[in-house]
Amino acid sequence: MKPYPLTKISKLLTLLLLAAVSSEKLSAQQQQADSLGPFALSAKESVDYAMKNNVQVKNALIGINIQEQTNREITSAAYPQVTGSVGLTDFLKIPVNLLPGELAGQPAGTFIPVQFGTKWSGNYGVNATQMLFDGQVFVGLQARKAAMTYARQNAEVTNELIKANVYKIYYSLIVSKKQMEVIDVNIDRAKKLLEDTRALYKNGFAENLDIDKVNVNVSNLQTEKIKLRNQVEAGYVGLKYLMGMPVNSQLTLTDSVTEDQIKKDVLDESSFKFEDRKEFQLVQTAQKLGEFNIKRYRAQYIPTVSLTGNYTRNAYRTDFNYFKSGDGYPWFATAFIGVSINIPIFDGFAKDARIKKARYELLQTKNNVADTKNNIVNEIETAKINMRSAVVTIDEQRKNMELAERVYNQTKIKYEQGLGSNLEIITAESDLKIAQNNYFSAMYDAVIAKIDYLKATGKL
Repeated sequence: MKPYPLTKISKLLTLLLLAAVSSEKLSAQQQQADSLGPFALSAKESVDYAMKNNVQVKNALIGINIQEQTNREITSAAYPQVTGSVGLTDFLKIPVNLLPGELAGQPAGTFIPVQFGTKWSGNYGVNATQMLFDGQVFVGLQARKAAMTYARQNAEVTNELIKANVYKIYYSLIVSKKQMEVIDVNIDRAKKLLEDTRALYKNGFAENLDIDKVNVNVSNLQTEKIKLRNQVEAGYVGLKYLMGMPVNSQLTLTDSVTEDQIKKDVLDESSFKFEDRKEFQLVQTAQKLGEFNIKRYRAQYIPTVSLTGNYTRNAYRTDFNYFKSGDGYPWFATAFIGVSINIPIFDGFAKDARIKKARYELLQTKNNVADTKNNIVNEIETAKINMRSAVVTIDEQRKNMELAERVYNQTKIKYEQGLGSNLEIITAESDLKIAQNNYFSAMYDAVIAKIDYLKATGKL
């Protein structure tokens, strides 16, 4: 069998390497393309996307994991604490001790310097401590569940805020898209009017000034469209950022918004409970944690009891020969077990200060609970007023817009028949634009009012 040529092997390896690199690049490009969409999302899907990708939401979820590890740390105090130790000492100068001179027949008051010990001293051992009773630890163990609940509720409050903001921006963009469609209709209408005015001018029924006025109106409408388009594009960027989506990704909004949707299931007078609001649940849990805090500091007055055990082996050598074994190289074992009781007597009133501080903090939390309840009532009542006003306003503005459109159409017919002036039709068109803008403004206000009402009542 002939050996495979080295040059061909080299070429083959090069091709394989290039193929692998290309595959990795394609995979990375595919992942990037997937992250950039295109996305076609409903309002609910946009909220779901935000719940998975918004940074604040993700950090709130990480906060739950952090609290879980904090609870494990608290629990560890109830388990045995075991430590090992290894020590080695080289006495460069062996310690000197003084013996009374009388022992060697010397005068009283004299001392004989004597060196005791060996040059090398080594030891290893293990020490174990088991807490038998510690009031602070027991209170900490009781508070673990409340602490986890607080972390989860904090994440839920964050979720609720992000959800409301996503809905608001999403539907404001939907309303803006409808407004853009109306502007396009207005531009087409103005261009048709411009053609008609030019035709009238050619036939001697209009002045050149009339053409200029309509031209100005067309230009204003196009400028208004550009401004609205820029606002919509900025809204898309803001929505994608809020959702945690790459801002250069492609996003299409699939939902629509109608007056019937806005008015549906609003001002439901069914019974409301404060516990429906995540913010109220959060401050209630904070109050429980404050009560646990007081119990924890009170427990500092109670003695603590712990069990201790130790096993150590020591060896003394004149030379470094710790790795040798046998009768000539002894190790001396020491072992003990004991119980210790620590009784607090006086600490300069530190414990008393901690307890009083915790009581004041609990009082602040109780004030926050009462304030949260009052704030929720305020939000609900304000949202009801805004919702009622929005429903009435949107009806009135729709009627006003329809009326303005009829006036414009009638004025245009009169103008085309030579019975009206250019000023009349421009005025009618201006009134129609104002009515349309008022309608879309009312529609946007109604969307925001409904979202605020659902959030205030805990039904978002």
